[in-house]
Amino acid sequence: MKLSTRGRYGLMAMYQLALEYSDEPISLKYIAEKQGLSENYLEQLFSNLRKDGLIQSVRGAQGGYMLSRLPKDITVGEILRSLEGTLAPAHCVTEETDCSKEESCVTKLVMVKIKDSIDSVVDSITLQDMVEQALNIE
Repeated sequence: MKLSTRGRYGLMAMYQLALEYSDEPISLKYIAEKQGLSENYLEQLFSNLRKDGLIQSVRGAQGGYMLSRLPKDITVGEILRSLEGTLAPAHCVTEETDCSKEESCVTKLVMVKIKDSIDSVVDSITLQDMVEQALNIE
């Protein structure tokens, strides 16, 4: 399984919001510049993130975006699922299929374990963890 640009760029943008966390909104232009991303593309991603309650927008000249919760309360899993959908390595893990072998499919059992492992990892990492890791690197 490979994350799309949506997931990668969205995570980068959310990390930037966490890095600069305050009660003041941050402009999309600033986030795009700091992370080297397209402002127009981020607008599309932020629409999803706002709809899913992960960020809030503030209109006006001093407007921008802010995290809707503390960085310690937003997981990488929430962000990726907002932008990517279910993090499953195969569609049969999360959807009904017409597969005649589904009941005895060992491959599906492996795929379920992979999905559960991915979910466990991404749900255990918060934006605050990412910020702290970055501070340790510097």
